[in-house]
Amino acid sequence: MLEILAKRLARKKIANVTLVQGDLDDPKLPPASVDLEIMVDVYHEFSQPQAMLRKLREALRPGGRMVLLEYRKEDPAIPIRPEHKMSVAEAKMEVEAEGFTLSRVDESLPRQHILIFTVAR
Repeated sequence: MLEILAKRLARKKIANVTLVQGDLDDPKLPPASVDLEIMVDVYHEFSQPQAMLRKLREALRPGGRMVLLEYRKEDPAIPIRPEHKMSVAEAKMEVEAEGFTLSRVDESLPRQHILIFTVAR
């Protein structure tokens, strides 16, 4: 996927993107280097979520945000397997345990929560 993205960036002459290959427990981002982290239907797939969250928190600049989009576990009508859904309560419990604060929940999408987390510095 990184190779595909690199080719696309080159073709479109986009030069302000740095591609980074992370590990299962570490996104390999430098400390205090990121303003916004967005994960779409990803968090629930982490095999080592607490370790990953610690590294993601370290990578955020002061005032930075981490945004999770996850399918609503609270809605049984959403045709996604249960293990690919998260409730707001589950996300809040897991993510806040690593030093984040759930600052906003946006329910404007038809099937997913938009969960916006910040870090107190």
